[in-house]
Amino acid sequence: MATDSQPPATSGSTPGPCHDVLIVGGGLVGASLAIALERHGLDVGLIEAAPPGSLPAVFDERNLSFAEATVNALTALEVMQKLHAPSGPIRRIHVSRRGDFGRATLDAAAHGREAFGQVVVARDFGDALEARLSELPSLVRYRPVRFVGLEDSPLARHRSVRVADQGGERVLHARLLVAADGTRSQVREALGIQSDSHDYRQTLFVTRLRTERAPDGTAYERLGEHGPTALLPRGDRHFGLVHGVDSAEADAVAALDEPAFLARAQDAFGWRVGRFLSCGRPSMYPAIRLLAERSVAPRAVLVGNAAQTIHPVGAQGFNLGLRDALTLAELIGAARAADPHADCGDRALLEAYVERRRVDRDETVALSDGLARLSANPSPLLGPVRSLGMFALDRLPSVQASLVGGALGYRGHVPALCREGGRA
Repeated sequence: MATDSQPPATSGSTPGPCHDVLIVGGGLVGASLAIALERHGLDVGLIEAAPPGSLPAVFDERNLSFAEATVNALTALEVMQKLHAPSGPIRRIHVSRRGDFGRATLDAAAHGREAFGQVVVARDFGDALEARLSELPSLVRYRPVRFVGLEDSPLARHRSVRVADQGGERVLHARLLVAADGTRSQVREALGIQSDSHDYRQTLFVTRLRTERAPDGTAYERLGEHGPTALLPRGDRHFGLVHGVDSAEADAVAALDEPAFLARAQDAFGWRVGRFLSCGRPSMYPAIRLLAERSVAPRAVLVGNAAQTIHPVGAQGFNLGLRDALTLAELIGAARAADPHADCGDRALLEAYVERRRVDRDETVALSDGLARLSANPSPLLGPVRSLGMFALDRLPSVQASLVGGALGYRGHVPALCREGGRA
């Protein structure tokens, strides 16, 4: 079983606990990485801000769209089996833009698939991850603990990390430090890795939505000038609603009562699922893009939102971050299989990680950013271009095939666990 550690206070010059891999961040990607590393017999530490019995804030009522590749991997890691609520299959994807002619529909059956993926509620996924983490025999969990900074290590071929809890500051050591601490990564900043950011000036409202017609497996992406209004088919006969608004209007939208908010979202989306009947209290999230100028440093690597945070249009953020984690775990596992004493933080291993992630990262970021910018541009000159794009996507098999591969989670080098749980 995983153990919670309260290491004794140490000075910066005294070696504290040493790990093969030390992960900072126990959210979606960090927890998944800890689980993926378990099978390779490593000494892994996980630094978490949330105390035992609590979930990180990211595990809220938002809806996560898992691509097929993600479902495969999480099934192999025995996480999907621990979900309590039923997931909702995405059998079709319907894309349109308000004010433009045309629409595009992708059907999983036409591409030999039962579904493109599954919709999972973040809180339920958090509970499943927690249940799986608690089963890991060698994982050491530091919680609630916060990252303070880096310091020179007294140990050769290690990173030294200063952390703090209610008992004071302590120093941990690891051959490889993994930053999985999100968009505002303190580890990335401590490593001196710069980032480029773009504010789309959109705020996304997320909630559960009940409609006149229950979900039938279709995920809707209705693009607009101020962001998408998306409906994701949950497994509880509700949709997961994402409604984008101009950030300048966010406070006014947040102040709307339920009928007024439903009317606004209905106007943006249309009537494809009938009347919007009720919803939960929406949560707000800014839409930004952040790209780290590099994803590795000596004995350190960035994964998930710490490396790249992308616009949620297309729902690829977590899927991309999970493939970061799985690729890293796969490379470490292969190195350990060849040599049980292989160094997890070896420079060549990190360079191989960067190369394996290049195509998937670049193409997914480019698609997300391009779609967000193009769909939000109100210029009437772009209307015909977008309409032609919708026509091509709906009618041309070659265009569909390219997008379908990405929607399923298969871009660039695909981690083995994503290919039917590693059996393919």
